[in-house]
Amino acid sequence: MERAALITGGSSGIGLAIARVLGQDGYGITISARRPEKLEAAADELRGEGIDALSVPGNMAEEEAIKDVVAQHRERWGRLDVLINNAGIGIGAAVADTVTKKLDLQLSVNLRAVYLVARECIPMLKEAGAEHGKALIANTASMAGKYGQGWLSGYSATKFGVVGLSQAMHKELSNDGIQVTALCPAFVATAMTDWIEGEIPKHEMIQPEDIAESIRFLLRTSPACIVPEIQFVRPGDSAI
Repeated sequence: MERAALITGGSSGIGLAIARVLGQDGYGITISARRPEKLEAAADELRGEGIDALSVPGNMAEEEAIKDVVAQHRERWGRLDVLINNAGIGIGAAVADTVTKKLDLQLSVNLRAVYLVARECIPMLKEAGAEHGKALIANTASMAGKYGQGWLSGYSATKFGVVGLSQAMHKELSNDGIQVTALCPAFVATAMTDWIEGEIPKHEMIQPEDIAESIRFLLRTSPACIVPEIQFVRPGDSAI
């Protein structure tokens, strides 16, 4: 396999859409998510489309699970050219009403896991960067990571952290042929936005395929062009 990609949170939504476009472009694909049955169904869907896909279940809140996902990817493909840190969870509550366990879960999955997955993958990404100068880490943040959202305070804090982590990793890795980009979408038509579907219909939201196409763009720019962040907004929304 000439190129390989690892996508966390890859069983649906943005992660599955990215896995699909990378698979269509000839990448060997590893997708990971917490629920094995849903994950394997997604992998079967990709295989049915002619995409070579490996599914590795893993709870991103657990360090050993993260290490196992990366190890199984390495065993199967022997290389890593694209890492998509997409696993995430959002739990709405006012700060005054937040249960500590739910805050800790968001911190673990949305921020700590991005850090740990990247740490485990950097050796393979550096090898790819040395080979062709165009390895990519794309971290799914959010517009809530640019402009804090009330009643999503924990989620906002973690996504601000993802943006900052992406900026820091860029400084550490960009001279090794690895570009790091934070993806900051507004409402995307996934299961995570079911709660607001009564106000904003899914067909009026950003589509998962929109995010997936941005990965193609990032991979097609020259090694001299690094895009640190992409914001995705809906018509009428403001990005400033």
